[in-house]
Amino acid sequence: MPAFFLLVLFEKFWGIWKGNDTVPLNDMISSLSSGITNVTKDVLGLSIAIISYEWLVTKFGLVQIEATWMTYVIAFIALDFAGYWTHRIAHTYNFFWNNHIIHHSSEEFNLACALRQSISSIVRIFGIFLIPAAILGVPPQVIAIVAPLHLFAQFWYHTRHIGKMGFLEKIIVTPSTHRVHHAINPQYLDKNYGQIFIIWDKLFKTYQDELDDVPAVYGVTRPVQTWNPVKINFMHLWLLIKDAWRAEKWADKLKIWFMPLGWRPEDVANKYPVHKIENVYQFEKYNPQLTKGMLVWSFGQLIALLLLLSYLFGNISTIGAPGIFYYGGFVFLTVYAYTELMDRNPNAWAWELLKVAYAIFFVVNSGDWFGMNNMLPSATYLFITYLLVSLFFSVWFSVRKEKFQLAN
Repeated sequence: MPAFFLLVLFEKFWGIWKGNDTVPLNDMISSLSSGITNVTKDVLGLSIAIISYEWLVTKFGLVQIEATWMTYVIAFIALDFAGYWTHRIAHTYNFFWNNHIIHHSSEEFNLACALRQSISSIVRIFGIFLIPAAILGVPPQVIAIVAPLHLFAQFWYHTRHIGKMGFLEKIIVTPSTHRVHHAINPQYLDKNYGQIFIIWDKLFKTYQDELDDVPAVYGVTRPVQTWNPVKINFMHLWLLIKDAWRAEKWADKLKIWFMPLGWRPEDVANKYPVHKIENVYQFEKYNPQLTKGMLVWSFGQLIALLLLLSYLFGNISTIGAPGIFYYGGFVFLTVYAYTELMDRNPNAWAWELLKVAYAIFFVVNSGDWFGMNNMLPSATYLFITYLLVSLFFSVWFSVRKEKFQLAN
C-alpha cells in the first residue's frame, strides 16, 4: 500500500513538472479509496472460490511436477491465460460486468485508477480457467506465489506518460495497448483484454492498436457520476435488479443477467431510460465544484484512514475475529462518508455521524480502540479527537454546501 501510494504521488508530481497533470486530486482520492476497500475485503477473506485450484490439481492432474523455474513460468502463463478469459467475460455479460465496472469508472487514466478494484466479486470463477495448469500438475504453492506477482505486474501500465514501446507492443501489454482497453471510443470498445501478454488478444481477434488520430476518451458509456467507490461497485447490479423487477416478460427477467453487456428489456428501456454517452467527444466529465479546503480535508481523511488501516493489518492476529470484521465495517463507513461529501451530497454529514457513532460504540464498550492503547498510551483519546474533528468539518462543509446551492 505505501509503495502504490508513493508511485501515485510520483506520477502526479511528474505530470505537474511536465505540464501534463493526469491525476486530478478528487479522482486520485476516489481511486485510492477504492483500493482501500478492495484490500480490506481481500485481507478479511470476504470472498468464495467456487472451485479451488488445489481441488483441480487433485482431480485433473495427470502428472506431478516439481517447483522448478520452468514450473513458475508455466504457472505465470496459465494465470495470464485465465486472466484474459475472466477479463473478457466481465466485458461480455451483464452479470459479470458488475464486478469490473469499478476498474473502468474513472474518466481519467493514471496509476491511481489501477487501484480501482472490486469489492462486489464475492464469488470467484477464476479457478475454472486454471484447469490447463492443473492438468499439467503445477503445484498449488506455485500458483499462490505467482498470483500476487501477476496482479502487481498489471499496475505500471496505467499511465499516459509512456508512449509506444517498440517491439514490446507485439509481446506484452503496454500503456498504449491498455489505454485502448480503458477507452470508450467506438474503435476501442471491448479490445485488448490481455493482462500481461498481448498475444492472447492477437490470437483471439480482440486486439486494437492505439491510433494517432483517435485520442482515447476514458470512463464508461453510462457514466457513474460519483466519487463513492462503494456505490460504484453495486450500481450496475442494482440496475439489473430493477430492470428484472420491472420487466413484463418472465423470459426477460431471467435472461437479462446473461445477455450481452448493456442489454435491457425493450419495455423497461423505453419506460426507464438510462443516461448514456452518445458522443464521446462531447460530454462533461464528472467534477462537482469543491473548494480547496474540501479537497485538502478529503485528502486528510484518506491519510488518516491509511494510518488506521495500517494498524489493523499490523495487528490483525491480535485483534482476531470478530473484531477484524467490526474494524472493516469502520473502514467502509469512513470511505462512504467522505466520498459522499466529495459528491456534495447534502446528507453526507449523516453518514459521518453514523461512522462516529459506530466507532464510539466500540470504544465505550471496551475502553479502547481494538487494543490501540497497548501500542501508544492514550491513543484512544487521540482517536476520539479525530472522530469529533471529522464530524465537525463534515457538518461544516455540508452546511456551507447548502448555502452555496441556495445562493446559486
